[in-house]
Amino acid sequence: MAGIGGAIYDAQVNALNDQGNAISNPFDPALRYNFSGIAGGVYKNRKDTRKALKSMLDDTYETEAETRGTAGAKLGGNTFIPVYHICAGIAFKLNNKFNIALEDRFSITKDDLLDGQQWAEQPIPVGTTAPVYSPVMTRDFDTYNHLTLGLNMNIGNKATEPLWWLNPLDYAYSEIRNPRLMRLPKPVLPDADGDGVTDQFDQEQTPAGVPVDSHGVSRDTDGDGVPDAKDKELVTPTYCQPVDADGVGKCPCPEGCGTPKGDTACAAALGALPSITFTGNSARLSTDAQGLLASVAARLRNSPECRIVVTSYGASSKAEQQRGWDRVNAVINYMVEKEGISGDRFFWQLGQEGGDANTIDMRAATTEDQTLPTTVPAPHPNLRSRR
Repeated sequence: MAGIGGAIYDAQVNALNDQGNAISNPFDPALRYNFSGIAGGVYKNRKDTRKALKSMLDDTYETEAETRGTAGAKLGGNTFIPVYHICAGIAFKLNNKFNIALEDRFSITKDDLLDGQQWAEQPIPVGTTAPVYSPVMTRDFDTYNHLTLGLNMNIGNKATEPLWWLNPLDYAYSEIRNPRLMRLPKPVLPDADGDGVTDQFDQEQTPAGVPVDSHGVSRDTDGDGVPDAKDKELVTPTYCQPVDADGVGKCPCPEGCGTPKGDTACAAALGALPSITFTGNSARLSTDAQGLLASVAARLRNSPECRIVVTSYGASSKAEQQRGWDRVNAVINYMVEKEGISGDRFFWQLGQEGGDANTIDMRAATTEDQTLPTTVPAPHPNLRSRR
């Protein structure tokens, strides 16, 4: 920084020895210091000379120094002068309350009497009989500087720290990161049917749990017009459409499929089909069972003219009859819904003797099996398994 200021001063010098006092005659030689023992180059260097002078002088400044008399401005009887300042400093922030500052201020005056002395001794030219040195007036204006190291403290619990510590964007960044004043309510977007698509973009109010597309419309994977939530044949080939109300299509009979190729042809094409085992009273297909059915579905796709018979065992009670129906229905539904095999390619055979009641068998259909039904209603719906 730079600036202009003012200063007043009253300079006094240590011109008298310990015999002098404030009312003594400063021009009395007996009262003045005798520097004859120091002058003349007795000491070899400036340091020794200063040391000798310091040991001789006392610490009393009893003599008024030279002033400009009545010339110049006065303030309270003392001399007033303008001062020009040049300053530089650096500060280190410890925290929001304390900081360390180092500052140096250099002050320039247009006065040579701040130290009470404006005379200097000047050598006399060689060849003269005058003393070797004679006093002459100088025009070297006095200057001074202050070097300070300070610990600054912002006083008070709500003290404002210096603005140079603050980034003007700190407040905005703070509000964005953790709003305190600009708290906005969380937006609430209505979604009446709870399908995840807000009402302003939802083109259909769908029942709960129904999968929808980005427009809130019930998803229809195979495009047969029956939503996936109601489609019992999730992927119906185009050539098997249109479909019924359950999304099951009626595939056209391939060329020659109407003419039976004999019982041995499909048995050879399909091979030995696996049995599906259930545990307890459950009608749920295990992961292993689903894998076996996937292999059966692959064989059926390779032999579109062949059908299979799905057989359950045991009919000693109503509960056992219904359980056999549930398990056959679980096998056929999986083949239709998950593997895309048409439902009319499966014949139902329920409550047979001589087998394990927990096992469902499958075999290639023969000409004699053509009279078996492809759909059978539940014998005892009130006893249907929910597992």
